[in-house]
Amino acid sequence: MAEVHHFTYGAFNPIAAFLLAFVGSFFGLLSTSRARDARTRGRRNRWLVIAAFAIGGGAIWLMHFTAMLGFEVPASPVRFDVPVTVTSLVFAVGAVGVGLLMVGHGRRSLPKVVVAGVLTGGGVLAMHYTGMRAMHMGGEIHYNVPLVAASVIIAVVAATVALWFTVSVRGYLPISGAAAIMAVAVCGMHYTGMAALSVHLDPVAPPVVEGFRPLAMIVPITLITAATIIGVALSGLQAMTEEEFTDGAGSPRRGLHAEPGNAWSLKQATAATATIAARRPSPRPVPMRTPTNG
Repeated sequence: MAEVHHFTYGAFNPIAAFLLAFVGSFFGLLSTSRARDARTRGRRNRWLVIAAFAIGGGAIWLMHFTAMLGFEVPASPVRFDVPVTVTSLVFAVGAVGVGLLMVGHGRRSLPKVVVAGVLTGGGVLAMHYTGMRAMHMGGEIHYNVPLVAASVIIAVVAATVALWFTVSVRGYLPISGAAAIMAVAVCGMHYTGMAALSVHLDPVAPPVVEGFRPLAMIVPITLITAATIIGVALSGLQAMTEEEFTDGAGSPRRGLHAEPGNAWSLKQATAATATIAARRPSPRPVPMRTPTNG
């Protein structure tokens, strides 16, 4: 069995992974909080999709591959298969999206959250072990079954707790605390799954491994991280702006906060006033009385 390093760069990878998990969870919980206040199904779905990318893409997938940059097998090169890596991203966002859509509509209930948590946790596990399948090295990967089972339990519990947070917490302080708990759970699931891994190298064939080097993944991961954060922020700001200038049901507000395209502008108000004035009959002159001497 080959020697395996999980913290090649020291504390940098786990700290960076935790921060990504926290930021993604924080943005996601903010989005689900806005979704609960949406008055139309379309707008609620929009906020839930934003939350799915924030939690699934940022808090889970980006956290996973940031932590994976610290993984090393000294006796063999480690390479990544890009198509399989992208597939794991689809699993993460899709699983979180399904769970959020399940709990984001209708009445809040514990059984519904538990069912959604099991499905979402299964998707998170599919993301993790698909991401592990994307690693190529000069040997075979084996897993410790009890530790894999532990990672399954952590994933399902973490997903269920996260979904409960998405339908219950409000306010920046509670959301920050919930995001920290979610980040700890996501990191715990990841490193439990990684602890289950062992590598058995081929003693005969030289390690010829195809794929991308881990350090070569820094640039695309950085770009995806920036695009995810910027995309989530811009989508959230756009949705907030639309809700600010409408009454929540899609119709424009009248007055100061109306949408520019449908605004009750000063020009329209002046024209309306002129029309009303033109239709109003002009007052008749009041005849002057000549004072009479008493």
